[in-house]
Amino acid sequence: MRSLIWMAGVCAASQQLLPQAPGNTTTPLRPSQDPWYTTPAGFETAEPGEILRIRSAPGNLTSIIGNATTAYNILYRTTDSRYQPSWAVTTLIIPNVTYVSPSGSKALLSYQFAYDSAAIDASPSYGLYNELSQAFPTLGIPASTDLVAELLGQGWIINTPDYEGFNASFGCTIQSGHATLDSVRAVLNLARLTDFGNVTAAIWGYSGGSLATEAAAELQVQYAPNLAIAGAVVGGLPADLPADLHLFNKSPLSGDLVALLVGLTTQYPDADAYLQSRLHPENASEFYNAKTMVTGEGINFFSMKDIYDYFIGGVEDLQAPVLQKVFDTEGKLGYHGVPTVPMFFYKAIGDEYCPVNETDAVVNKYCGVGADITYDRNTVGGHVAEITNGQDRAINWLWSVFNESYVSHTLGCTIRNVTVNITSSPS
Repeated sequence: MRSLIWMAGVCAASQQLLPQAPGNTTTPLRPSQDPWYTTPAGFETAEPGEILRIRSAPGNLTSIIGNATTAYNILYRTTDSRYQPSWAVTTLIIPNVTYVSPSGSKALLSYQFAYDSAAIDASPSYGLYNELSQAFPTLGIPASTDLVAELLGQGWIINTPDYEGFNASFGCTIQSGHATLDSVRAVLNLARLTDFGNVTAAIWGYSGGSLATEAAAELQVQYAPNLAIAGAVVGGLPADLPADLHLFNKSPLSGDLVALLVGLTTQYPDADAYLQSRLHPENASEFYNAKTMVTGEGINFFSMKDIYDYFIGGVEDLQAPVLQKVFDTEGKLGYHGVPTVPMFFYKAIGDEYCPVNETDAVVNKYCGVGADITYDRNTVGGHVAEITNGQDRAINWLWSVFNESYVSHTLGCTIRNVTVNITSSPS
């Protein structure tokens, strides 16, 4: 009943308090074609996390995702990697039955999908209707909506931000961290508008989604010090993107390397101009097709290709100072602040794309200055297998946060090797 009252309040807020934009509310359109995804007038003067536009999610999203009663799109003010005003969209999904903690607080989980694309049409607010609801059996990746349905079934309210922003800045971790934090701010602002009561917020992301989640945990201290985040879950973290580029090249995920190079330079004009200048003219357009390729298209098109062949000087072109500066600013995690929220890290020791020693280094750095971290290093499986192998442990840890049973570490972090092989897969 309380959820129904809140939904009525959301509808009232969207109709009376918040500006609308033209758009089809019955059939989801690609963000590149949907008038709803346009820059709101005067957004620069809004506060980070302020709701600028809201609507009921178009189409049949609640029939695609199980255990959902309704869903909303929220367009909100955020801040890009250059610390300039920006905006992003998040999708808020309400469960059929809402969990309430012993103290009377509802559970809000912000889940950052690994949508790993430089195309705006790959954004989760649209991808939930298609790509994110599909498995990638050749890679062993399950449908993301299966996890969302399971989380909704726990009674948790789910928030899924388009954290790359309207420029699809894949790899820009500062932008992604800001947008993640501001999406939570926006939902909590909506809860206050509708008198929803107390909400406990946590964040979670795996692989590409862990970039946004971990960056949010780092940046929260300086960027959103008054935003209460009760816990953060970080899985399969690519903690040092510059060092990992070669691991994606000539692999099934070569498309991630292209999307990363295109996405990283969206907010750095000098780096973008340099990148374009070093491409072979005859295949530059093919490379920049990544701007219109959603995740699966990019994976399929660039799979196993030598991406360095696109460049006149090969891999050496990517070592130019103008690119290295961007790589170091955006791609190296552990340098934007020490998280004050409890965190759960999980990683396959055999991760072939994001070496475990990089996550070890970040965790050890944080633990050395008083962070509250539980870190599981799985002795079996690789990057993809750990999506499934780590899921139950992540959910159990989040339950301890939401049901208020979590006990903070007072004598340092807990780092342990575990052996979990749900997938029975080596990769």
